[in-house]
Formats: sequence, structure tokens, C-alpha cells
Amino acid sequence: MTTADQTYDVLVLGAGSTGENVADIAVRGGLTAVLVEAELVGGECSYWACMPSKTLLRGSEALGAARAVQGAAAAVTGEQDVAATLARRNSFTSDWNDSGQVEWATGAGIDLVRGTGRLAGEKRVVVTRLDGTDLTLTARHAVAVCTGSRAAVPAVEGLADVRPWTPREATSAQAAPGRLVVIGGGYVGCEMATAWQQLGTAVTLLQRGDRLLPGLEPAAGEAVLRSLRDLGVDVRLGAAVRSARRDGTEVVVGTAGGDVRGDEVLIATGRAARTEDIGLDTVGREPGKYLDVDESLQVPGLPWLYAVGDVNGRRQLTHMGKYQARQAGNAIVARARGEQPDLSDWSPYVATADRRATPSVVFTDPQVGSVGLTAAQAADAGLPHRVVQFDIGAVAGAGVFADGYTGTAIAVVDPEREVLLGVTFVGTGVAELLHSATIAVVGQVPIGRLWHAVPSYPTISEVWLRLLETFRG
Repeated sequence: MTTADQTYDVLVLGAGSTGENVADIAVRGGLTAVLVEAELVGGECSYWACMPSKTLLRGSEALGAARAVQGAAAAVTGEQDVAATLARRNSFTSDWNDSGQVEWATGAGIDLVRGTGRLAGEKRVVVTRLDGTDLTLTARHAVAVCTGSRAAVPAVEGLADVRPWTPREATSAQAAPGRLVVIGGGYVGCEMATAWQQLGTAVTLLQRGDRLLPGLEPAAGEAVLRSLRDLGVDVRLGAAVRSARRDGTEVVVGTAGGDVRGDEVLIATGRAARTEDIGLDTVGREPGKYLDVDESLQVPGLPWLYAVGDVNGRRQLTHMGKYQARQAGNAIVARARGEQPDLSDWSPYVATADRRATPSVVFTDPQVGSVGLTAAQAADAGLPHRVVQFDIGAVAGAGVFADGYTGTAIAVVDPEREVLLGVTFVGTGVAELLHSATIAVVGQVPIGRLWHAVPSYPTISEVWLRLLETFRG
């Protein structure tokens, strides 16, 4: 059964944070827009990623901060209330109810169609609604694919059949499992191993490679490895997973070093594009693949089609998806007005930050905040570089922050231009240092100018002064 066609200026497939922002920018620019969503409005970040994962970690982080300060530590006389922590996590997801997000969207002048949307040729989307009826939507100007990504399940014998956790189950579980096997030592695996170990679960983490957080500076992975093992996590490096099976209520994961048993197994080995069933074949693109885009997030050869956020595979982070959404939304509005948007490097119509210097934080203990290039990446790119490192614990403000503070600041500097190529902070609470580094890297602020950006005393930010002093020698 079908119903009457509807026409909008902009159709947005996917109502996660990326899709919401594309639609919002379009409406604020005077266009009409509709969101098509089969699940919860607000998407992965709101319900199964950023918000629930960070609230799971925050209680333990707060306790650790109190225990690290003499005097305050005496006030910590009990253990974390796991049920209350999970309840607080639930509150941040609104108990997986999206009515608040729907209210925001409609209040912003954005229409919503609940159902599964599929491309059906140029500027057309057919939505199979929740009641089984079909609705055809037509775009006057643009269709934005913002369907995101999903957890990728490795092709390991039996793994897909053991009902594994993905990050969705790991962040939404209503009770702590007795034993959890985590496959993957990237940021999701390390964060979830930290969270559940601190909530009473016995965690075993299996990492195929020889270090954790392989895309970051080696010092970051080494610090997180020490921390996880100090927490009691059984971290096994070089542990390639060969098989998985259920043995009664247990899951048995086979590795070269023997079997590992748990009550649940979490797969944290990467993401895959959610494009397998959205009609890409009707517009000459391959289903299941990431969509190639230009710097304005437009799909080459299809000037009406945009792919924004995780779905283009460029940088799969919520803040980068929102950033891309703003850029794409601005480009859509400009082109709808008949303008040719400026596509130079610093234009509001192009996405360059996700290629130049993407900031990210791993919310383990210690935290890892990084932006720009690592030393290895600079070397691979053939860029002149010098690595400058300083012990954050030697800064007076760090000693005030926590007794026995340990941490590392690493700057990758282009010695010819004297600008920062990348910065990494490893330590408690360093997430709040990261934006200063992002501004310095993205703005290519010369070391000579940074020298006059005097940090407040006594704060951990004084590490900036020490890094610059070390560079100057």
C-alpha cells in the first residue's frame, strides 16, 4: 500500500546527530527538510555510544579523583553503587525513549517520517513506514545519506553465532556480567574494559596486535595497558581469535594461546558502513560500501546526493559528524539559492578538519587526548618533524590536581616552519587540555606566538610552557 507522495527541499536518511544537524542547517537556511529514521531519533551517540559509555565511566573516574587527594580520600569509605551508576546511565539515554529528541526536531521545523528509507533513483526516497505502508519522498535540491555505521563482526568461526555483544549491548546492559571477554584493543575495547572492570566484572581483553590503541602514540597504549592491568583486567597481546562457541551459558573464545571463557563477549574490532540496504544500486553505487565524497560532502557524479558522517568513512567520531553536517548543510543551502559556494580550504562549505587535525579522547584512566599527527604518521608522510616530550607530573598544577600525578605530553613539531603537527596528552583529566592543542594545530600557530600564550599558574596547562621550553632547549 502506498500513500501520496511528498516533496521537500532536502531529504535526510538517518536522524542521528549528523542527520539532525544537516536538517537543522537546511531549515535555518530557509529550506524544508524531513528526517527519515527507523530507530531512535538522536542516533548512536545519544543511546549507545558517547553518552552512555561516558556516564558508565564517570562514577569510577570521580571516585578515583577523590582517592588521589590526601584528605579527600578519607571521605571515600564505600564502593561504587553499581545499580545507581546504571540508573544514572539510563537517565542520560532517557531510558531509550526519543520523545525529547522528536520534540526538538519538530520544534525546529523539521518533519519526521519513521520507517526505513531507500533511494529509488535521482532525488527520490521510498520509505517503508512502521505500519507497512510505503511513502515516496522527492527532493527539490538534495538527499543527504546520514545512516552512519554499525559494529563489524570479524569473519571468525562461530563468532556471529554466539550472540556477541556489540558496543550497543556493552553500553546498554542493565547488569554487570560476571565475566566479559573483549575482542579488540582500540578505544572502544579499552573504554569498555575499563568501565566494566570498575563495575565489578572480571574482564579479559584480547588484542590481535602487539600494543593497545595502535593508531596513537606508543606511550598512550603503554600507559593504558599498565592501567588496565593494575585494575585487574587480563590483557593479552598478540592474541588472535580463531573461533568462538557457546558451552551452556558460557562463551568460549579460542585463541592461539588457548581458550578464554566468559559470560559475554564484546566485539570491538571496528565499524562498517550502514549502506547495505538503502538503495545505492539505484544510483550506480555499491551497497554495503562507504560512500566517496568531495570536500563539500557531495558524492562525485551525483550533485544532488551527499554522504555525511560515519557513512563516508572519513573520521567516525560524533563531533566530526556534526562538523561535516554543518559544512554540508551550508553547501546545500548555498547551492539551493543558485550560488556557487567557495570551496577553498577554510570555507564554511567544505570539510577539511577531519583530514587535517581531528581531536579525539579515549576516556580510559589515564585519559588520552590527541589531535593531528603522531610521530609515526609524520614520518610516513615524509614531513620534517621533531618529537618533544614532557612529564606532566613535573608541573606544579598536576601535583595540586592529584597526589603522585603521572602523565605525558608529546608534541610533534615541524622544525622548519616551527608549527605543531600534532599533540598527545596522556594523564588524568587531560581531555580538557585538548582544545587548546586543537586550536594551535589547526591554526598552525607559530611556536614564537605560542610562547606569548602564558598558561595560568598553578594549572596542568603549564605543561604548554614546559613543552615550548623543551623545544627551545
